[in-house]
Amino acid sequence: MMFFILLASLGGVLVGLSRQLNGRLSISTTPLIASFWNHAVGFAALTGLGLFIGGLLPAGAAEAPWYAYLGGPIGVILVAAGSWAIARIGAVNSALLIIGGQMVTGVAFDYVSAVPASFWANAGGIVLIVGGMTISRGRRKIDRSQ
Repeated sequence: MMFFILLASLGGVLVGLSRQLNGRLSISTTPLIASFWNHAVGFAALTGLGLFIGGLLPAGAAEAPWYAYLGGPIGVILVAAGSWAIARIGAVNSALLIIGGQMVTGVAFDYVSAVPASFWANAGGIVLIVGGMTISRGRRKIDRSQ
């Protein structure tokens, strides 16, 4: 279990780092170009890794429903939106809004799928995220006025 906790935490660190790098690239270019290069370089790296490890085209991939492949286009929008937002509202606010959106979506999916979950725990998590963003924004306004 600890391995998966560390793996998920590493994923969170890498998402934050990726957003920072793409945000910086979008300042030099545009969010669309930053998203393009993010995905082009990622595609090349993943293709190389897939060819090295094998199993790039597993049996049964063609039987997946069409909507299972929408993660790619959604990822393009996510990267472009994150690249645009991080350069304008900062890393903390971008991360909190992205995480807040993930929490709300996760709660909605669990509700629709009838997955047993504590409504109050989920609602509390969302309130804490929004509260953290509010506090962060308030501190930035105070810091800038001094």
